[in-house]
Amino acid sequence: MKALPTSVTAAALLLAVVVGWSSGSPVTPLPQSFCSPVDYGAVGSPRFLIVSDFPFQGVRRTSSEQFDAAIRLILARHHFKAGKYTIGYQACDDSNPETGFGDPALCAANAKAYAADLSVIGVIGTWNSRCAGIEIPLLNSAPRGPLALVSPSNTSVGLTHAGAGTDPDEPGRYYPTARRNFVRLIASDDFQGAGDAVLASKLHLKRIFVLDNQESYGLNVAGGFETAARRLHLRVVGTAHWDPDAAQFQAVAQAVQRAHADGVFLGGAASQSSGELFRELRVVLGSKGAILAPDGFSSLSQLIQTFGASTEGIYVSVPGFVRPKLGPLARLILKRFGTGRPGSGGPLDAAQAAEVLIDAIARSNGTRASTTRQLFQLKIVKGILGTFGFDRNGDITIDPITVFRARHREATFDREITVRHDLIR
Repeated sequence: MKALPTSVTAAALLLAVVVGWSSGSPVTPLPQSFCSPVDYGAVGSPRFLIVSDFPFQGVRRTSSEQFDAAIRLILARHHFKAGKYTIGYQACDDSNPETGFGDPALCAANAKAYAADLSVIGVIGTWNSRCAGIEIPLLNSAPRGPLALVSPSNTSVGLTHAGAGTDPDEPGRYYPTARRNFVRLIASDDFQGAGDAVLASKLHLKRIFVLDNQESYGLNVAGGFETAARRLHLRVVGTAHWDPDAAQFQAVAQAVQRAHADGVFLGGAASQSSGELFRELRVVLGSKGAILAPDGFSSLSQLIQTFGASTEGIYVSVPGFVRPKLGPLARLILKRFGTGRPGSGGPLDAAQAAEVLIDAIARSNGTRASTTRQLFQLKIVKGILGTFGFDRNGDITIDPITVFRARHREATFDREITVRHDLIR
């Protein structure tokens, strides 16, 4: 197994017994050049395979190993069964070791391999949305499909629905069969923006200025913020763009000042010049003005370390509950595998992905198409992430965000917010 780290195999041996492979098995294992050996902790051979698709090399390796371990734990708890069907598992690598993200060529090659192997009945992944955008249409056109893809971490809006920053042919280009096969367990970027509008309402802001960086992510979060703000009857007194690579932001700050704003939402991501942007906005907003930002600024502790006093008071949101009301299984997962990276999903999300896929397979007639249909009909009650289902687009029906605030040069938990779907739909 060249592509996957040895720790992945070690995790498999800790969580389940990998039995000898029967020549009469109905499944065809995927190549160990990019996938782990089949994990099947039961007697005999599995009827189907579930695969995961994450970057197991580079900077995302640790997160992917946490995802993988959580998935294996769930399968072991189900005794590698989904209803009457036995299920084996392989963890597959899509990474570019230099970037740590999914490599586009490998994402495509992996998806084609999953589609061609009729043993594969469902896929958990991917880590980044670009890779998902490559894999979804290939799995959507799979023989006897569509083949389901369940993501614990993809937030790009266009994968499931149109938004302010999506391309004109999104999401249609991902679904050549016109049938949906992708669901996600984390809020999309526009829902996160809507959550920040809820935060603005709770902070009693009266005059809000919205900035975006003219890139897809920034437009999506800013668009979600503006739509939700209108429905919350918040007053957006101005909008403008900012260049993250600029050295100074006087023109932006002056526009905020002319609008007499008492709060600013930053639709975009942090850059080397973010400290100067914070400083100039703070001058015109005053100490009581609020600066709100999405998970493009999610490494708040690093921002504080880098930019110091200029970050004081800033609110930063990330999708998902970082401090959820945990049941016993969720507590066990966190104890064993950690919380993951805020805003990028974590072991809880990966474990829930395994649970919903197992549930869908159990309710199916044993085909790919039936499993995918069942995903969209699921109603999960008191699951690892709570009580939820998926809408017709594949978005989870609960959209929580967690808010942190910079106080006295520390990143502190501020609050959790659940976003209603009707705020942006």
